[in-house]
Amino acid sequence: MRAILPILLLAAIPATTIAAPSEVAAQKRKPDLADIAAGTYEGAVVADARGSSGTQVVVTVKRVAKNVIELSCDYARVPTVRLPLMRAMDAILNNGGHDNFLIEQGKDPKRLDLSIDGVTMIVRRV
Repeated sequence: MRAILPILLLAAIPATTIAAPSEVAAQKRKPDLADIAAGTYEGAVVADARGSSGTQVVVTVKRVAKNVIELSCDYARVPTVRLPLMRAMDAILNNGGHDNFLIEQGKDPKRLDLSIDGVTMIVRRV
């Protein structure tokens, strides 16, 4: 009976009070640029160096490390990329490389301008 008591007590605790270790870590750390940029965006391809424009796209931005995101897109020509981010005044942008990532928080924080591998997109957070 004594061995069962701790199990019964644990079962009585509501599931919402038990947080996963990753959730606990996220709650303890200060949000960074990758946290701000993370999300799902929808919009259009406005230019493609090797194809047509106007295609509707969905872009997914995930935080993978401090100030580093992984960007994927349902547009076949856009590869999945990892980009380090930095802040310049009120903008969040990629820190080096040939790809461009820009969120102007002071102007329109839901808009993301991208240029990845010759594909230029303007998308908005959904």
